[in-house]
Amino acid sequence: MTQAIKKSLRDSAAMRWTALLLLALAMFCSYIFMDILSPIKDLMQTERGWDSLAFGTMQGSEVFLNVFVFFLIFAGIILDKMGVRFTAVLSGAVMLVGAIVKWYAVSDSFIGSGLETWFTENLNYIPLFDELGVSPFYEGMPASAKLAACGFMIFGCGCEMAGITVSRGIVKWFKGREMALAMGSEMALARLGVATCMIFSPFFAKLGGNVSVSRSVAFGVVLLCIALIMFVVYFFMDRKLDHQTGEAEEKDDPFKISDLGQILTSSGFWLVALLCVLYYSAIFPFQKYAVNMLQCNLTLTPPAEGSFWASQSVTIIQFVIMLIVAACAFASNFQKKASLKHGLLGLSVVALIVYCYMGYMRQSAESIFAVFPLLAMGITPILGNYVDHKGKAATMLVLGSLLLIGCHLTFAFVLPMFKGSTVGGIIVAYITILVLGSSFSLVPASLWPSVPKLVDAKIIGSAYALIFWIQNIGLWLFPLLIGSVLEKTNEGVTDPTAFDYTWPLVMLACLGVAALILGLILKVVDRKKGIGLEEPNIKE
Repeated sequence: MTQAIKKSLRDSAAMRWTALLLLALAMFCSYIFMDILSPIKDLMQTERGWDSLAFGTMQGSEVFLNVFVFFLIFAGIILDKMGVRFTAVLSGAVMLVGAIVKWYAVSDSFIGSGLETWFTENLNYIPLFDELGVSPFYEGMPASAKLAACGFMIFGCGCEMAGITVSRGIVKWFKGREMALAMGSEMALARLGVATCMIFSPFFAKLGGNVSVSRSVAFGVVLLCIALIMFVVYFFMDRKLDHQTGEAEEKDDPFKISDLGQILTSSGFWLVALLCVLYYSAIFPFQKYAVNMLQCNLTLTPPAEGSFWASQSVTIIQFVIMLIVAACAFASNFQKKASLKHGLLGLSVVALIVYCYMGYMRQSAESIFAVFPLLAMGITPILGNYVDHKGKAATMLVLGSLLLIGCHLTFAFVLPMFKGSTVGGIIVAYITILVLGSSFSLVPASLWPSVPKLVDAKIIGSAYALIFWIQNIGLWLFPLLIGSVLEKTNEGVTDPTAFDYTWPLVMLACLGVAALILGLILKVVDRKKGIGLEEPNIKE
């Protein structure tokens, strides 16, 4: 057995990081589709008649089935019973089906169809859900938004199932090794999908000078086909690992409800879960409105028609520069030679400055917000490596909450002060977005690797599922709340670039305050009960 372990794929750094790359690329594609309509919110209003309430309701529908039909709980049971391989491929297929439905909903083929008529006349009242105020539809909601919401619900089931599966897969391949670094690296690459989405969704929507929002969604559908392929490749790689080690993919012990009781009675688990829902609710829903928020708070003058900065080729160039920023910043953390390390870091900084300059010249809110994950690409490996060798996971969560509060309050009160100042406003926006992105990197590097310290390995899939389910409550609620608050605080405003975002941003900052309080409580509980959240993952 010892000999078999020595020769296993998991024992090879190249092989386990290849497995991580497959999982991360799949999540990269899913993150792109998750926010595929976010940078074109203004176009959805002008092209499909989606106001802020319709947009927010549709965006929140992504997690509706996960929360109210408890699909995520079932996903965790499936993961524990069927294993990583089966669940990964299943999640990829479910995401693809949902994406295709959403694409059809925003396509020109849907307009005037019998299906559009049916959705217009139906789903205006859902018994019980309407009484509880949690219906994913409402009377007067555009038919295309209703069908898109249905597709997004299906996609959301697959996406969140993929999330817990990837977390479980990383634990399987990296437990006792550089697990925090692996989880942080996976999320850093996945979040590069946010930047990719911000750049290419408007690019495809406006391709050739003819606006078509369905082209953006079609781009996302193609990427989810690639994600499914990544999961299939991982399936065979993971199966080979089990053959080498003699581990069984399926569980011998059947799932028991009592297993959930073991999880739910852990105070540490609840603090981590609540931290997760508060922190992610202040980030993911914000991403869906961030481009429109910048459009409303920055003075942007589109470049002259026919100029280089107005051309479509500049989008490709800017994306290549973004990849250089991310790749150099990420790779610099793994260099042993100081000269090479500093050289890559310097190249990354120069490329970032060039990227920001191009975003300024393009006067494009979506390309400005696309810097969101770039700083995280450089510091996530540092944070993950620190947690692996030094610990302090709970402390990092507290720091992340402080940065979160500062960034949302800056967007709410400082950025509007620079309205009319083209250069000043964009500089404030860039700095705040980069800091917000870096604070986001603290979560995967510190929170997710802490879960195995809270529950037995046998039920870790269910534990991740419960955390994701609790997180999904916030991801369902806050896009809808942001849209509702926007509508109520901007009555009579019809220009999609003239909304006042002050109160939605204050609401998100309050989530950061609550997360900060819980983070401090978690540190106290960890110290008293000896959970080990502040201890390193790798024991020297």
